[in-house]
Amino acid sequence: MKKELVLILLALSPLMVQTASAKQDSLVFTVLKENPITPVKNQSRSGTCWDYATVGFFESEILRKTGRTYDLCEMFVANKNYVDEALFHVRIHGDSRFSEGGSADDVLAVLKTHGICPEEAMPAPGSLTGDSLANFTEFFSVLTPYVEAVAKNKAKKLSHQWLEGYQAILDAYLGKCPEKFVYEGREYTPRSFAESLGLDFDDYVSITSYTHHPFYTSFIIEAPYKWRPQQSYNVPLDSLMNIIDKALEKGYNVCWGGDVSGNGFNRQGLAQEKTSPTQELRQQRFDQWDSTYDHVMLIFGKAKDQYGHVYYMVKNSWGESGDYKGIWYMQDNYIALNTTYIFLNREVLDEK
Repeated sequence: MKKELVLILLALSPLMVQTASAKQDSLVFTVLKENPITPVKNQSRSGTCWDYATVGFFESEILRKTGRTYDLCEMFVANKNYVDEALFHVRIHGDSRFSEGGSADDVLAVLKTHGICPEEAMPAPGSLTGDSLANFTEFFSVLTPYVEAVAKNKAKKLSHQWLEGYQAILDAYLGKCPEKFVYEGREYTPRSFAESLGLDFDDYVSITSYTHHPFYTSFIIEAPYKWRPQQSYNVPLDSLMNIIDKALEKGYNVCWGGDVSGNGFNRQGLAQEKTSPTQELRQQRFDQWDSTYDHVMLIFGKAKDQYGHVYYMVKNSWGESGDYKGIWYMQDNYIALNTTYIFLNREVLDEK
């Protein structure tokens, strides 16, 4: 009888563990602060999280400042940014990383230099290749070898024709960026449209927290996908977290760049970290590649679960996926350990 009981318990134990785990994962969140955002979008099969997240960030900035909701065009940003990236890559003879990835600084640079257009002014993502969403699989299989052939060719002098050919590839897959368009009955250029949005593009800064550079100085983060040499201001970890909290409390959203490839981040809408965050552990993870820069999202709120753990509410760009329809709940410990940089309005730093 004892032997049979042991066998029954052994047979049931996986089910018991699974049930306990499921119960633990059934979190109930109480919202502490939630700022307005525009709808969740889907980057689909394209490495454009940096684009979707930061464009969504600027859409929320416009909403905060003017009360108006815009649907800005991510493919305009991608088209212009990939030209900038190719020019940089060719100028240094291929000694940089050329990829689909980017950072919040790239979107800001495009807005300041080239402007922007509404979503409706360009073909819908994926539509030119018969897809319903962006799909860069074929696109970058064509684009990358083209750029590498130019950057590493043996010619003594480059012509301007390579750039014309390159632009033609971009336009074929992403759509041609309009020189003029009509929006709500008024004609704009991309630059005049950007100027009409009510934002000062000099107001935005990038902030980080690492010990291999002095605090309270600026440096270029040595991370994948940050090809553009824009600097981030370096602060201690507690200051970084305080800035996020202060921004949210004042009604400002925060663009977040960091790591989602390690343990604790799942596809159902949660990112949890059991390890206590410290400045030293952050640096160790960064130096040992345990925490890298591979995703960008938008922090727009804060919540608590029924156990008292604090989470940040984050808008992702994977469509309405996961348990929370495209929103992720990322634990404060996870944010503290896995943030590469934050990007936000500098007005937050000036407000008391």
